Amino acid sequence: MREYLLVFLVSGAVTYLLTVIAREIALRTGAVAKVRDRDVHAEPIPYFGGLAMLGGLIAAYGVARELPFLSTAGPFLAEDARTVILAGAMVCGVGVLDDLFELDALTKLGGQVIAVAFLIWSGIWLKVIPVSAQEQFSLDAAQGALLTAVVIIATVNAVNFVDGLDGLASGVVGIGAAAFFVFSYQLANLNGITLATTAAFLSAALAGACAGFLPHNFHPARLFMGDSGSMLLGLVLSASALTITTQFNGNEISRGGAGSDVNALAFFLPLLLPISILIVPMADLVLAVIRRTRAGRSPFSPDKQHLHHRLLEIGHSQRRAVLIMWLWAALVAFGTVLVSLYTGTLMWTVLGISTAITIALTFLVPVLQKPHRAVAGPVPAGPLEEE
Repeated sequence: MREYLLVFLVSGAVTYLLTVIAREIALRTGAVAKVRDRDVHAEPIPYFGGLAMLGGLIAAYGVARELPFLSTAGPFLAEDARTVILAGAMVCGVGVLDDLFELDALTKLGGQVIAVAFLIWSGIWLKVIPVSAQEQFSLDAAQGALLTAVVIIATVNAVNFVDGLDGLASGVVGIGAAAFFVFSYQLANLNGITLATTAAFLSAALAGACAGFLPHNFHPARLFMGDSGSMLLGLVLSASALTITTQFNGNEISRGGAGSDVNALAFFLPLLLPISILIVPMADLVLAVIRRTRAGRSPFSPDKQHLHHRLLEIGHSQRRAVLIMWLWAALVAFGTVLVSLYTGTLMWTVLGISTAITIALTFLVPVLQKPHRAVAGPVPAGPLEEE
């Protein structure tokens, strides 16, 4: 655990320091988010936060290779982690070009496909699908490659869509990475096998990178992650979840904290986690599409009915609205991990109390505070508004 903590701290510290350099590069190259009528920032904000986070991941990998425990974990950790980081560098590079030149959607998708193809060629792809806690369906190379591409590309674009408020995407992904670290570490611990896994390492490093970036990205943001950051986070998050299926067999993944009991949800978690942690902002995305199309408008037309708008309307500040959405993301992510690993009354009690606290903080805190008169101003940008 101490080495994973060091990985987290190194990734966070390096990311935090590199953001200063990334910001300067973005300003000198003109990679800035221009101010639009509906945006909340009043001056151009530089991009390239993804470059700083990539630097943090690379630094964490370099340190891990010199640590006495992680460096002797076998070829899986070093080779798979290197592969994921290289694929992350590919999509980060595509994102940098987009931040500079505003690439079209098809070109960005092509870059994502190339990065996923590199992962699959290197051996990181789904090989089995659980049918039940005791049965698995083996995938051939074409089936596994297709499903892997769908999961990773969907996650990459989901993170890009939810990057609509200062600190929202980096906070949600950081929470998800922390939750998956708990899952992968505890899974190995419960099964009595090595605690040094690619999934745990990448999750710790990714959580650290997000933590190091947040001080610069939380409202009011001084730096945006841009597409270079959102695509990097989405790929590393989903790929780290998939690596666990290559290092654990089905019985190990399915074994929960009840000794010999088997928990089928645990096997599905590598597929469910990228979706589950993004379920709150993605629900906002789906509702926006339904709401606008039912009204006969374009799904990309802006409005004031996003989840964060509703939180602002009931009395939350912009910062607190983001914190509330983090809280819901944490409830879903850690709740999913908790249910997948444990059973019994205590587990459900903890989950119930956490849900009650989250609901109370969402709806009761504004009531307890004196309301303030709303001030007219620009509409905060949502994840679906047109560029």
